[in-house]
Amino acid sequence: MNTSQNNTTNNTGNGASGAAPSNVSNNLSSKNLLDTAAASGAFGTFAKAVEQAGLSETLRGAGPFTVFAPTDAAFAKLPAGKLDALMEPENKDELASILKYHVLSGRKSVADMGKWDAAKTVNGQSAQIKMTAGKFSIDGAQVTDSDIGSSNGVIHGIDKVILPAAAATL
Repeated sequence: MNTSQNNTTNNTGNGASGAAPSNVSNNLSSKNLLDTAAASGAFGTFAKAVEQAGLSETLRGAGPFTVFAPTDAAFAKLPAGKLDALMEPENKDELASILKYHVLSGRKSVADMGKWDAAKTVNGQSAQIKMTAGKFSIDGAQVTDSDIGSSNGVIHGIDKVILPAAAATL
């Protein structure tokens, strides 16, 4: 599979359109993004949050998407009660907005994004991207596990939950 056909126009920053094809396709799983995340053992809270936000069909759909999935340990770093509050039915829209901030359109490896300054997330906001000393981060969250392939995208594990501008003040 040639990943160079993936959409890079939704992303900003220098080098986005000239990125070399990634090797993510070499690690493809027959599972979709959500099932891959749930099966990994590190993203159980993320998978539950996706279900609660009503986004499960999207992440099981055609994609492709790039997901920056907070690990269970990252969710544990949220202030006390924050996750429980977000999982309440009345906060479904807020939870969905936060989760969409963790998703990009297209299948992007860390190598693909390494020279970018920012990437436009599915929620419509841009998240800052940095590559420093070989370490990749998005909006201050360090990528801890990269290029986890799935049938409809790629997952990068991150060490904190990143919040879009509107949710950051909550």
